[in-house]
Amino acid sequence: MTGSPTRTARPWKTAFLAGMASYLDAAVLISTGTALVLYRPTIGIDDLQFGLLSSLLTLCFAVGALFGGRLGDRFGRRTVYSVTLVGLIVAMGVMALASSVPMLFVGVVLAGLAIGADLPVSLALIAEDSPEGQKGRFVAFSAILWLVGISASNGLSAVVGGMGELGGRIMFAHVGVVAIVVLLLRMTLPESPEWLAARARRAAQEDGERIDLDSLRRLFRPPFIYALAATGLFYAAWTIASNTMGQFSALLFTELGGTTIQLFGLIKLVNIPLGLLSGFAFMRIVDTRWRYRWFVVGAVIQIAAFATPLLFDGALWSLMVMTYAFSVGAAFAGEALFKVWSQELYPTLLRSTAQGASIAFARIAAAGAAVFIPTLATQNPSSLFVLLTACIVASSLIGFLWVRVLPTAPSDAVAGTEDDRRTPAETVG
Repeated sequence: MTGSPTRTARPWKTAFLAGMASYLDAAVLISTGTALVLYRPTIGIDDLQFGLLSSLLTLCFAVGALFGGRLGDRFGRRTVYSVTLVGLIVAMGVMALASSVPMLFVGVVLAGLAIGADLPVSLALIAEDSPEGQKGRFVAFSAILWLVGISASNGLSAVVGGMGELGGRIMFAHVGVVAIVVLLLRMTLPESPEWLAARARRAAQEDGERIDLDSLRRLFRPPFIYALAATGLFYAAWTIASNTMGQFSALLFTELGGTTIQLFGLIKLVNIPLGLLSGFAFMRIVDTRWRYRWFVVGAVIQIAAFATPLLFDGALWSLMVMTYAFSVGAAFAGEALFKVWSQELYPTLLRSTAQGASIAFARIAAAGAAVFIPTLATQNPSSLFVLLTACIVASSLIGFLWVRVLPTAPSDAVAGTEDDRRTPAETVG
């Protein structure tokens, strides 16, 4: 096969349905963090169990991303993202019906593995089905859906937060119903043409087993190992802060701010216009020379977000500033940009594997931190905000000084030459 692979005529349909992996990722994270607070009085979840459940969800997400990404490069995007949604539907059923802590542990394991495996594969499909010169825009759209997932879950918590345990069950049921609808609609998507073309070219050169082994080895050799290290470290530092905002916001607002879950949900609803406006703004600049100028702006806003409750002892208003400022800054210097980088820096048959490895590393780091965050939040909140501020400073420096100057990869080869590689700044400029 020669020439560029034929993409579908409806890239926005692919971007929406595949991008719903980001919606479900956010919805699982927020729903679990909020529902565990609602489950605590009746099921009896203590601080350590809260931390372990949150950590296990993140850890299993990491394992799912690592293996799901690799399977997506080997067997195709469509097969993997279909199986993972079935697993997520089962997980949400278990958690919605849970009557004990052990049942919650089972559900958390299934949910983490399923959504973790879905995300890198779905993101790769979006990039491979996007028009040339607009890949960043389409991939960034998944970050909009991530924000919508956060907003929908927080909005639902404002409605059901006063129902106690029943409210938690409704939140898990919401994720399960959305997953069912997405699964049915994804059945109408074809396999990635770019993946099929790249796979066919490699198959014409070598036998299948050698293709997979050789392509995997390439990921751990220059230049791809540098991209893997840079994006992994960037995303790990950023995810520790982001994961805290997702899983433990309800805990922070109720324990430090003295709010109810319902009021917390209402406060978070303000994030909907802020997050969407910022996300759409990022979509407009991501494929242009303005990308890294706005990265600096976003980084400064995020640092200020976590420094505010540190300086003002976690007062309710400072937690609100943290929440709103992080929502704006993250759009330009957070997960959305990591997703775009992960499409640009790797060729087709390494793309899903590389993303899965970076996501896995980041979520493992976040899982380790999550074990201790509930205790820090209730007993030493200043140390928690120092940690979060330091993580954002680290991710900002890695992104601007390292990832920004890495060369991009050709989209339809397993490895390119140095002559056909450009830095992301050159690509968007």
